[in-house]
Amino acid sequence: MQPLLTAEDVTYSFGPTHALDSASLRVYAGEVLALMGPSGSGKSTLLHCLAGILTPDSGQVTFDGRDITAMSDTARSALRRTDFGFVFQFGQLVPELSCLENVALPLRLAGVGRREAQRRSAEWLERLEVADVAGKRPGQASGGQGQRVAVARALVTRPRVIFADEPTGALDSLNGERVMQLFIAAARDTGAAVVLVTHEARVAAYSDREAVVRDGRVREQEYAR
Repeated sequence: MQPLLTAEDVTYSFGPTHALDSASLRVYAGEVLALMGPSGSGKSTLLHCLAGILTPDSGQVTFDGRDITAMSDTARSALRRTDFGFVFQFGQLVPELSCLENVALPLRLAGVGRREAQRRSAEWLERLEVADVAGKRPGQASGGQGQRVAVARALVTRPRVIFADEPTGALDSLNGERVMQLFIAAARDTGAAVVLVTHEARVAAYSDREAVVRDGRVREQEYAR
């Protein structure tokens, strides 16, 4: 089976600091892949290169046969709007918008009409068990509710890959477990691949496969359930 997303010998430096050193990785359609490793190992930098947020100093990232590293900034931005979804540690919801409007935002940016975008967004909030915060602003929702809204926003466009960087890092264990349960179940239902950065074994346990990142290099292994 051909991988959906690949990194080949990717290097990236922040000034004199080498964050990635010939990192290579395969991500297959529909799988949940956990990127594990200590703080500063390069796992978040690798995620950002895979998602086209950072352009590697050398090496290649491909998505569905297309070379992301050769794309223009405009083309990479379009790819992130249509084929990629994102969940970050602190949600990064727009505080001035309601939770429903936050979820609808990627659809609106893609040209979907307001009524249809809100209809789809309401369905996702219901599915993530946070329909009751639709009219509230993110600051009026709890941390767990806000992160589920962020998951809904990531899934509403039905992306082919979802990148999640420490998605439960700001939550207590109970809320974190529920967010992961809902998130992974919804991603599997849509067929999206998930690239999950975490340092927590309980979060990595939701994955199909684990890749350990150390000193900017990747060592892959099957995850033992």
